[in-house]
Amino acid sequence: MAAGAVAGAGVGGIVLGAVGMFFLGKAIGGKAISDAKTEAERITKQAQTDAETTKKQMELDGRNELAKRREDFENESAEVRKELKETENRLTKREDNLDRKLDVLTTKEKYLGELDEGLKDREKKVAAKEAELDQMVAEQRDIVEKTRQEAKQTLLRVSNMNEDEARKEALRLVEQSSQHEAAQIIQRAQEQAEEEARENALKITLQAIQRYASEHTAEATISSIQIPSDDMKGRVIGREGRNIRAFEKSTGVDVIVDDTPGVIVVSCFDPVRRAVAADSMRKLIDDGRIHPTRIEEVVEQMREEIERKIVKFGKDACIEANIQGLHGKISEMMGRLYYRTSYGQNILRHSMETAFLCQVIADELGLDGDLARRCGFLHDIGKAMDHEVEGGHPAIGAEFCKKFGEKEAVLNAVAGHHNDIPATTPYTPIVMAADAISGARPGARRETLERYIKRLEQLEDIARSKTGVKEAYAIQAGREVRVIVDPDDVDDANCTYIAREIAKRVSEEMTFPGEIRVTVLREMRTVDYAR
Repeated sequence: MAAGAVAGAGVGGIVLGAVGMFFLGKAIGGKAISDAKTEAERITKQAQTDAETTKKQMELDGRNELAKRREDFENESAEVRKELKETENRLTKREDNLDRKLDVLTTKEKYLGELDEGLKDREKKVAAKEAELDQMVAEQRDIVEKTRQEAKQTLLRVSNMNEDEARKEALRLVEQSSQHEAAQIIQRAQEQAEEEARENALKITLQAIQRYASEHTAEATISSIQIPSDDMKGRVIGREGRNIRAFEKSTGVDVIVDDTPGVIVVSCFDPVRRAVAADSMRKLIDDGRIHPTRIEEVVEQMREEIERKIVKFGKDACIEANIQGLHGKISEMMGRLYYRTSYGQNILRHSMETAFLCQVIADELGLDGDLARRCGFLHDIGKAMDHEVEGGHPAIGAEFCKKFGEKEAVLNAVAGHHNDIPATTPYTPIVMAADAISGARPGARRETLERYIKRLEQLEDIARSKTGVKEAYAIQAGREVRVIVDPDDVDDANCTYIAREIAKRVSEEMTFPGEIRVTVLREMRTVDYAR
């Protein structure tokens, strides 16, 4: 019983325990479920927040990736566009080259067409020349036949002459016939040469003159010294002439003190010494102290100053004419030309004019303009020392330039610009032409009246000395001589011969600046009256 009671109590306890555990577990389970729900809600919210954050991050990464890919795409597109642009430029350049080549081919084709036409024209001219030659041969035959008939008549006439008279008559006829034929040949040659050369020569000459326009006047060397009063003449002369003797001894000049009021004249063949003397005299007159010691001191000062000026003039001229690599001695000698004149034209300015004109002419002819300018600049350098060295200034200048290593073209131009030696380069005739242009400009040079009149008379006398000339007149200030011939004694062909002979004699016998034109006029007048 007791055991049953204990067992029943045990079972009841177990049941109660189980019920308690059930309710306890249920209470604990409800709390756990509540906590689980809360945790689930938290986790859900956290997951939603993380999802939103992840979504935004992914969107941001997507945008960045999109921007990066867009940038990469734009860079690649820019590279592609750049390559396309370069390709387009190359194609454009190639197209331009093709256009230029096409133009060149078109020009060549046109040139070949012109050459073809020129050949055709030349063939026509050759055919015309052949016809002309045939005609000339026929004319010569007629002339020979006519001469033969005239010879027969002459033989009939000279049958009554002695041997000497007959020989003179025969020689006269041969000379007359030969002279006529020579005149015709000269005329044809001159006409052909002038036809080809006149246009180009005129163009080049005019361009050279127009492109270099310098002053028409040049400062002349002064040899007269103005004095404040005639009392100063006595002080210049000094006691018993000691001052003037000391001055002449120191300077190497002649001092002329005459009755001319307010002027003392300094005379010397050397322009540099004359310049030293003139400047020294002016300084002495301004200073007022005139005695032998002071004279020697002032002359030495002026000589040094003139030498410095000479060097400066030479360097300035080289710079202005753009002459490079010139030896110092040559530059100094060019500076001496500042004190030298020719017919009143300053030689240094004339040399610079000639240099620029030579360059223009050489450029037009496709030659070396720098070398031509150098030749023209140095062509008259011999005039700086022709008072000290014997010989003509072309030979003196060429020898001087040769010492300092100037080129052969320069030496030939310096030595041959007056036809003293044959021209071996094209620059020598260019210098001759430029020299003539510079010296022939109106106002460039001047002469004394007596020498001027004498030159005109000599020019007219040479023209009148030719057979068949009726009258001759020097015009254009001696730049041209017009010759009037007798139309009965001189035909058209002989006019060319007479002009050539007169020009040759003028060149050989006269000295003149520039050039002289010889014009021969033959006029036939026929007069009749209607009644």
